Amino acid sequence: MIAKIIKGSGFRGVINYILDPRKGAELIDSSGVRTDCISHIAQSFIDQTELNPRVSKVVGHISLSFSAQDSSKLSNEWMGQIAREYMEKMGIKDTQYIIRRHFDKEHPHVHIAFNRIDNNGKTISDRNDRSQK
Repeated sequence: MIAKIIKGSGFRGVINYILDPRKGAELIDSSGVRTDCISHIAQSFIDQTELNPRVSKVVGHISLSFSAQDSSKLSNEWMGQIAREYMEKMGIKDTQYIIRRHFDKEHPHVHIAFNRIDNNGKTISDRNDRSQK
């Protein structure tokens, strides 16, 4: 598995990318966000950032890519579990997230968008990012 970690300042762009129907995407899991439409997902994330307005890079975006040889073994449920375990090990917990699988490449991969402001208004540390690059 290869992880790519990106931080950003705006949720709308990453949400639009992750939920792009041209990617053949399927929503695997979410927590703390309204999922009835894209604008509600983005607004859910934005609302939580107001708990800690000092943080400028509030968006966390992780892409987890797997070997094409493992495609047959990687159900949505299994990829969701791997993504949640990865987030836990990286210290990404008690926050909003969505996990979406894309089918636009030969290799299986999921995208995780998460709020770097947790449910209590604290910043989720990025100290583990460098060890995963």
